[in-house]
Amino acid sequence: MSAYYNEFDPFAAAWLRELIEDGLIADGVVDERSICDVQPEELTEFTQCHFFAGIGGWSYALRLADWPDHRPVWTGSPPCQPFSVAGKREGKDDVRHLWPVFFNLISKCRPPTIFGEQVAASIREGWFDDLQTDLANQEYASAMAVLPACSVGAPHKRDRLFFVAHSLGNGLQRGLSGWPDSQRETERGSAGCGGSIDAVGDAERMGRQSGASEGRLGQGRSESEQGWGSLWTDTGDGSTHGVRAVHCKDGKYRPIPVEPALFPLANGVSNRMGVLRGAGNAIVPQVAAQVIKAFSC
Repeated sequence: MSAYYNEFDPFAAAWLRELIEDGLIADGVVDERSICDVQPEELTEFTQCHFFAGIGGWSYALRLADWPDHRPVWTGSPPCQPFSVAGKREGKDDVRHLWPVFFNLISKCRPPTIFGEQVAASIREGWFDDLQTDLANQEYASAMAVLPACSVGAPHKRDRLFFVAHSLGNGLQRGLSGWPDSQRETERGSAGCGGSIDAVGDAERMGRQSGASEGRLGQGRSESEQGWGSLWTDTGDGSTHGVRAVHCKDGKYRPIPVEPALFPLANGVSNRMGVLRGAGNAIVPQVAAQVIKAFSC
C-alpha cells in the first residue's frame, strides 16, 4: 500500500475506506489518530501521505492531474476554523492551528513535494507568511494562489488558498529514492497541462461511489419528479459540462449555488450532518488538479 491517510473524524475516515475500496483514490491505510500523535518514523514506508485527509480530495485531485499513485508527495489542508470568517477568529492562538504540527513532520521526513490548502481569509492573519518562512528554512521553495471553485465551472465561489512547496535540498533525493530520473521525467511529462474538467460531474461520480449517491439522497425519485434539471455551459474550450439546476415557477431552470453532489433539501438523508460536514470541509478536487498540473508542467 502506497498511501497514508490521517483523518481523526470517524465518519470521514469510514468514507475514505469506502473510496479506497472502490479504487477512486490511492490504495492505503487510514489512521484515525490526531496528527499530534503521529511520529515521523511511522511514515517512512509510505509513498504518499495525506494529512487532514477529509474524504480524500487531494488523492482524487492527484489522479485527475495524472500524478501516479507511486510518485512521492505529501498533502495537507490544516483546519480552517482558526482563520475562517465563520469561526471565532482566534488565529494562531487557536488550539486547532495545526500547521506547526504538520510542519514538524515535514521537517523530519522531508517529502519532495507538498500540496495544501487553507481558507483565503488566513492570508490577513499571516498564515502563509509563516508557512513560507518555515519551509524556506528547510530549503523548500513555495508559492500560493487563491482560486475559486467557479474557476473550473462549479456553480459556487468557494475561494481557497492553494499552496505548493518543493524541496531544493537533500529532501528531494531522500523522497525520490527508487524513482529513476528517466521514469520521473516520463511521468512528469504525462501530467498534461490542458484539458477540460467536469467539476460537477466528477464530484457527483465520486459521491455516488462513496455512498452519497443521487439515488439515496433523492430517495430514489427521478430528476423530473424532484423538480431538478441540468444546464449545459460552455467551458470556453469548445466543451460543455452539466450544472445542477432547479425548476422555478416561471418554467425556467436556473443553476443553484450549492456544494457539488448535494441537494439543497437534504431532509431524510441518513448521516445527513456527516455527509454535509464531510463534503463541506472538502477541497474541490478539480481546482486542486489544476494547481498540480501547473506545478507538473
